[in-house]
Amino acid sequence: MWHVVKGSRWLPFMVFPLLFGAVVVTGGCADVSEQAMQQDIAQLRQDLNALTLAVHRGRGDTETVLGQLERRTREQAGETARQIADLGARLDALSTEVARVSARLDEISQRLDSLSRQSPGGGSPRGGGSSQAPAPSPAQPATGGPSAQESFQAAYQDFSKGLYPLAISGFREFLRRFPDSPLADSAQYWIGEAYFSIARAGATAGRADKTKEALEQAVQEYRKVIVNYPRGSKVPTALYKEALALLELKQTALAQSRLQYLLDHFPQAEEAPLAKERLAALKQ
Repeated sequence: MWHVVKGSRWLPFMVFPLLFGAVVVTGGCADVSEQAMQQDIAQLRQDLNALTLAVHRGRGDTETVLGQLERRTREQAGETARQIADLGARLDALSTEVARVSARLDEISQRLDSLSRQSPGGGSPRGGGSSQAPAPSPAQPATGGPSAQESFQAAYQDFSKGLYPLAISGFREFLRRFPDSPLADSAQYWIGEAYFSIARAGATAGRADKTKEALEQAVQEYRKVIVNYPRGSKVPTALYKEALALLELKQTALAQSRLQYLLDHFPQAEEAPLAKERLAALKQ
């Protein structure tokens, strides 16, 4: 039978189906392989998109955290600066109050000294036909006029009222009439304080030129306390306030030298702790 089929005319019809089946199978395998590859590519693209999205999200989160940290740093720095400024203002106010109390003590001391110099009798000597007029005390010149105590108190009242130019004039007149008074160094110091207060008022009003001029004058007046009255009780206070005025003028190195001079020569002064704190803050 095989020989019959082999030689038969039906042979092509038997071979072609076999070949067609093989081609179909081969084409099906190719389609399956291509489809799998496309699926892999699609999956890779999906994974890449997910990774890219994650990177963008991570970058956004990082930028957000960095922005928050930077904002917090600025806020903390601003708060620290405000606290330092408030502390400086409090220290300045405390220094001014200490100076006022010191001036009051000087007034009381001068008054006690004046009372101790008065004679107990107060009248003319007995048995004499004529009495000799008592010599004027150092606090009361022979030309008359207000006493040293009265002159000083009047100028200080003007300062307390904020009448700084009038106070400066009054203290200068006091120094002209009573150069040897125990209150002379205090009068000179309050001249410096008056100019310093004028500078503060100018700064508040936004007048930089007036502020600078008044600060420079305050430095000169404080320096006169140190030069003209080196043994006076106002020297440590004048040194400290001179340093503050120099800081306002942006003369930091000179201000540091004045604070150091105060610590070196007046370590027991009331202003010494303030000078030490201020100097430490400047060196940071």
